Amino acid sequence: MERVQLTDELSFSRIIHGMWRLADWKYSEQELLQLIEDCLEMGITTFDHADIYGDYTCEQIFGKALSLKPEWRDRMQLVTKCGIKPLSEKHPNTYIKHYDTSKEHILTAVDQSLSNLVTDRIDVLLIHRPDPFMDPEAVAEAFTLLRQAGKVLHFGVSNFTPVQVDMLSSYLDFPLVTNQIEVNVMNLEHFDNGNIEKCWEKRLRPMIWSPLAGGRIFHSEDPKAGRLRNTLEQIADDLGADGIDQVMYAWLLQHPLKMMPIVGSGKTERIRRAVKALELPLTRQQWFEIWTCAVGHDVP
Repeated sequence: MERVQLTDELSFSRIIHGMWRLADWKYSEQELLQLIEDCLEMGITTFDHADIYGDYTCEQIFGKALSLKPEWRDRMQLVTKCGIKPLSEKHPNTYIKHYDTSKEHILTAVDQSLSNLVTDRIDVLLIHRPDPFMDPEAVAEAFTLLRQAGKVLHFGVSNFTPVQVDMLSSYLDFPLVTNQIEVNVMNLEHFDNGNIEKCWEKRLRPMIWSPLAGGRIFHSEDPKAGRLRNTLEQIADDLGADGIDQVMYAWLLQHPLKMMPIVGSGKTERIRRAVKALELPLTRQQWFEIWTCAVGHDVP
């Protein structure tokens, strides 16, 4: 599989596997091992986590399975996120969902993620959401300590705006390596808010969450979803694609920024369909046909 170079030392698989719903799949350790092995055989080596996924259970589920095949760790890149504190029995003193990007919380969260994932290092740590109460000096101190200790090798952000990327970057002595953002045919906001241009400027390769628009395009009665379905179905037919999901992945994969879609399915066949989208010869005109349909008018 194609790889995306984020730094001289770090590359990701072009398709990333996401573990947000891992707890919902109810897989045994052996079933999860088989899924991980299937991904590795397809060339998917990058796995996306967050401390809060599955009410703080998904990292641990993954780690228990990986501990049965510790030799696989060197074949993969583990990404995780911290900074959100939802209401949970794990935090009995939390009475309102909030963000915590304090130095103490980041350090504690990473230690817990390392334990959960049964690993000695996180390849990339992301701040999960922009925090209006953030102290960038404290975040930079935490990042620097983690980097010096070898606990985290690289750092990035998630859902940050261009000005927020610049703000945090200005406090760091090393570059951020990615911004994980939502991009799909139903959501073009990052083409409008400057984030795509900021990624180009900073040489960031974005991780893309919800590449299939959360599935709503398949069943929504919204007029925009309806006309996009029609357009995607026509292009899928023209390309001989297996379905509109492949065309939606191809629309992201064809962009020159080297976007990296996160596939959140626990079904090997659905993951394989995403990988096959790398082979779809979507043309520039077809890309703009989808864009035009999404915005509802021709380009100026």
